[in-house]
Amino acid sequence: MKFIFGLGNIGVKYENTRHNIGFMAVDHYAQLHQASFTATKLFAQVAKITVDGEIVLLVKPTTYMNDSGQAVRAFLDFYAGEIEDVLVLVDDMDMPFGKLRFRAKGSAGGHNGLKSIMAHTNSQSFLRLKFGLGHPQHTQEAVIKYVLGNFKAEDMTTVNDLLDRSSQAIDDWIAGASVSDLSNHYNG
Repeated sequence: MKFIFGLGNIGVKYENTRHNIGFMAVDHYAQLHQASFTATKLFAQVAKITVDGEIVLLVKPTTYMNDSGQAVRAFLDFYAGEIEDVLVLVDDMDMPFGKLRFRAKGSAGGHNGLKSIMAHTNSQSFLRLKFGLGHPQHTQEAVIKYVLGNFKAEDMTTVNDLLDRSSQAIDDWIAGASVSDLSNHYNG
C-alpha cells in the first residue's frame, strides 16, 4: 500500500492558492483515475485507487497545513503503514516557479507542514515531491501574502504542466522507480 499526502489548507478561501499546490496535485491525480474523495475520521479526506495492482491512498489532510502530521500519523497507524511508503506533495518557495524536485529526506526547510509530519512520525526520511513556487521579497508579511495568494492567470499554463508532470512522477514512484532515477528524471 502507498500513501500520497497532498499538503494544503482546507476551505474555499485557500482552494487555488500557491500553498495548496499539494492539494491541487493530488486532486489532479485522483481525477485522472476517476476517483473522488470522502471524509474520514483520520483527519483527512481520502480517495482509494489501484495502480498496477498497488493500492494507493490519496490523502488531503483536513487539519490545515501546520498540523498535516496528525493525518499522516493517523493513516500510518490505522493501516500499519511504513514511512517508506509515503510520498508528500508539497510547495517550496526556495525553488524556481515551475520546477519539480524529489527529495528522500532532510530538514523541513522552514515549511510548517513538513515540520508537523516530522514531529508526528519522528522521522525526516520520507519522500517529498516539491513544487517550485519561486520566492517573493524576504519579509514575513510578503511571504505569507505570496503563499496564500492565488496563482495568476498567466501562471496557469505552468501550473497545469506541473500537475501533469507530477502525475507521471507519481506513476513512476508507484511502479518502483528508485529515488535516484526519479531525481535524475524530474529534478531540475
